[in-house]
Amino acid sequence: MNLNPITMQLVADKYIRLALEEDIHSEDVSTNAVMPEYRAGEVELICKQDGVIAGLPVFERVFTMLDASTKVEWAKNQDGREVKDGDAVKKGQLLATVKGDVRVLLSGERTALNYLQRLSGIATYTHQVARLLEGSSTTLLDTRKTTPCMRIFEKYAVCVGGGQNHRYNLSDGVLLKDNHIDAAGGVKEAILAAKAYAPFVRKIEVETENLDMVKEAVEAGADIIMLDNMTPEQMSEAIRLIDGRAKTECSGNITKENIKTITALGVDYVSSGALTHSAPILDISLKHLKVTDSLQ
Repeated sequence: MNLNPITMQLVADKYIRLALEEDIHSEDVSTNAVMPEYRAGEVELICKQDGVIAGLPVFERVFTMLDASTKVEWAKNQDGREVKDGDAVKKGQLLATVKGDVRVLLSGERTALNYLQRLSGIATYTHQVARLLEGSSTTLLDTRKTTPCMRIFEKYAVCVGGGQNHRYNLSDGVLLKDNHIDAAGGVKEAILAAKAYAPFVRKIEVETENLDMVKEAVEAGADIIMLDNMTPEQMSEAIRLIDGRAKTECSGNITKENIKTITALGVDYVSSGALTHSAPILDISLKHLKVTDSLQ
């Protein structure tokens, strides 16, 4: 996923606007009390924790949505490049200086930091998990276990951290889970119904919980078979039964603490909801605000 200018304008902007409206509503009473008129100012964006930075374009967009003349000047890394998403950052590092109307700097601060802290936390955690899969044939995926109205941002952060996206939403692919299987009357019935209904370009994935379900899914022609909450021994036997006739995905309470146990099995994908629902934020602050003009 890429938050390019088109994606930002077509999709992300509406969520950023809603976040600003949630925080400001009618006015920022505190800011308007101490700064009733325009004054030019600047404030520094400082990282307070080591990690991987993500969400800089969203951070900037919060301020330019409030005032298009706001400028974000990105600091330089040790190699002379401007800081960008995906960079490793260190505690105490200056990331940027935001310049503009002091009222905008104050009113946009919390929303901009909420995005940046959340996305950088996800990118940092994802990077830690992805490193544990280095050298294996397993691809790290996220899930739909995202914060409401934050999915586009959180899935973007997963990619920045070195993971990949599973389906974006319910329109994006066929994934037959336990309740779909119950509704259809069985694994075979659910797969055949999906094959009859879904366009041929859609792959069909089915969630299995035991070896009998795995056998049925293979025989019915599933494209991807999810091994859900299985032991390493069960997964190993399932992979042997599948024998390359479908892609395999491991899922179910996968975290950086236990992911090492499945890397040697040869599963194609491992999906982890923890990437988005359990990643702690990265501590980042806006500090040292200065008023840079003088009243006439």
